[in-house]
Amino acid sequence: MNRLADLIEHDLEAFAQAESKDQGKTVTFARTVDIPRAAYNFRFFASSILHHTTECTEMESMGCVHYTSRMPMGVAGLISPWNLPLYLLTWKIAPAIACGNTVVAKPSEMTSVTAWMMCKLLEKAGMPHGVVNVVFGTGAKAGEALVCHPDVPLISFTGSTLTAQRIMEKSAPHCKKLSLELGGKNPAIIFDDADLNQCIPTTLRSSFANQGEICLCTSRIFVQRGIYNEFVKRFVAETKKWKVGNPSDPTVDVGALISKEHLEKVRSYVKKAKAEGAKILCGEGVDSLALPAGNQKGYFMLPTIIAEIKDESCCMQEEIFGPVTCVVAFDTEEEVVKRANGVKYGLAATVWSSNVGRVHRVARRLQSGLVWTNCWLVRDLNLPFGGMKASGIGREGAKDSYEFFTEVKTITIKH
Repeated sequence: MNRLADLIEHDLEAFAQAESKDQGKTVTFARTVDIPRAAYNFRFFASSILHHTTECTEMESMGCVHYTSRMPMGVAGLISPWNLPLYLLTWKIAPAIACGNTVVAKPSEMTSVTAWMMCKLLEKAGMPHGVVNVVFGTGAKAGEALVCHPDVPLISFTGSTLTAQRIMEKSAPHCKKLSLELGGKNPAIIFDDADLNQCIPTTLRSSFANQGEICLCTSRIFVQRGIYNEFVKRFVAETKKWKVGNPSDPTVDVGALISKEHLEKVRSYVKKAKAEGAKILCGEGVDSLALPAGNQKGYFMLPTIIAEIKDESCCMQEEIFGPVTCVVAFDTEEEVVKRANGVKYGLAATVWSSNVGRVHRVARRLQSGLVWTNCWLVRDLNLPFGGMKASGIGREGAKDSYEFFTEVKTITIKH
């Protein structure tokens, strides 16, 4: 695993270029986020697997000692999405093989190039034949075959809630173990004592990084009324500075969306918001998009901010998964917690405040698997990752992945 990480890092630039061309993300994002994290996933789990312990208890009166033992599950079925292709694929492969399983992995058919590149490095790294098996194909054929196969006892899936529902249905006859990391409609709650000098650039990044095609991106921004006007003015001004264009250009902040169909879907949400009477502060339909000649037919979209929109709107309830965020005002802590929780999702949230007591109170009450305060996307892989409600089932991370990818048994010894 460590050798594989070395090889990925050695070819980092080639991987970054391929990821950018395949997915549409900027080369800069792939170079600084996707590929380094893919290599780190292997290093992290290669190390963490050495430090897990099992439990032991003694029943002196019965002359018995009990201990637990963890065994590999067997074949792990891994299905990864198109938004962070190698990053999320290795996040699954690394713990699965570290726990002693073999894997059958199916990357998204829309972004399979870096998975293929990794395959070529497996033998070079010394990975035994048959341990990591990658199947390229569509979800309807390859993915469903994997989910329905009786000899695959577990499925780790990252993707849409709709697909997850089908996975649960198809795997139910086999009683498979499932880990499902699904969508999000993530709120940012900005109180009037927030440090806007840090909050605005971070919220900009959390809203529009990777074209907004990250399940953890902020798509609902709640700003306390006392600072609402100032925040909106500054946030819009900074958003307009973000450059959209050729993903290979190091000065570009926003690359292309994954497909024509997805671009049309994201744009349709902006049209719906406008039809409902919401105000488009910048971006789609408001500002002109100037693209280089070679990118005129690409799937590009300006970062877009929607205001004066109701919580019941589909733009505030459904996952858009593009460079679109909504900003609304709130008055009280009690109110904003209720509104932030008022969606079917519960993946991530951010809270901005200098009041430590408030930060702890709000974080505990938010229905989110992850809550960042005064920051975003700061990850410790030791800790659980996953969502509540329609955002998923199960958690993964050092301890949680170890438990998911192994089967535990209790052994009793009478002496």
